[in-house]
Amino acid sequence: MLGLGTLARVAGEVRRDVAAARERDPAARGVGPGEILATWPGIHALLSHRMAHALQQAGVPLLPRSLSMASRTLTGIEIHPAAQIGRGLFIDHGSGVVIGETATIGDDVTLYQGVTLGGTGFATGKRHPTVQDNVTIGSGAKLLGPITVGHGAKIGANTVVITDVPPHSTVVGNPGHPVRIEGRRPEGPDADWIHLPDPIAEAIQGLAGRIGELERAVARLSGEEPEQVAEVKPLRPAKGRNPAGG
Repeated sequence: MLGLGTLARVAGEVRRDVAAARERDPAARGVGPGEILATWPGIHALLSHRMAHALQQAGVPLLPRSLSMASRTLTGIEIHPAAQIGRGLFIDHGSGVVIGETATIGDDVTLYQGVTLGGTGFATGKRHPTVQDNVTIGSGAKLLGPITVGHGAKIGANTVVITDVPPHSTVVGNPGHPVRIEGRRPEGPDADWIHLPDPIAEAIQGLAGRIGELERAVARLSGEEPEQVAEVKPLRPAKGRNPAGG
């Protein structure tokens, strides 16, 4: 059953959760730990989960799920008591976040509102994602099935991920696919959602370039003057500095 060691461990995890909120939420800068603990819904959901998870592991019936449902009602964040969550998880705003039964989350992960770590089908066993350390998942992203999101990856807002994500990569789209795979980069959350690549615009630009080459070749063969090919530009080019401070 629960002992002093378990309570001390949970207290230490909560302290790190509060520290994560102060580090990664601009709204928490200058705010005391007591206020964060009292008013941040992500902290409330994690505190409830720490208790529910410890009770579940101790074999206590009914109470773990009851705590989970009460937390869902109060915070809008649903975390199954059996989900395994590492240290330093930060859930920003949090409303609509769902973390399934067999989900595993590593250390120093950042989730924004509306993120789902869900299952697929009706099979038993491991059916929810594994998210490794230092991953950032944008608002509304859906990660489905027993996939693995590699260390330091970044999932764009509203991305649907159904396959494994390489470490230190950026994934966007539906279905999600890597648009940037980098070497090792500095650890920590990457909150720059403005400067993500636009794979659709890049694909159209490639097609337009190829069509232009073909039109010029045809014009040369027919002895006509080749026309100027229109330049393809993103509908909303990203400008400005990195809001994440990079």
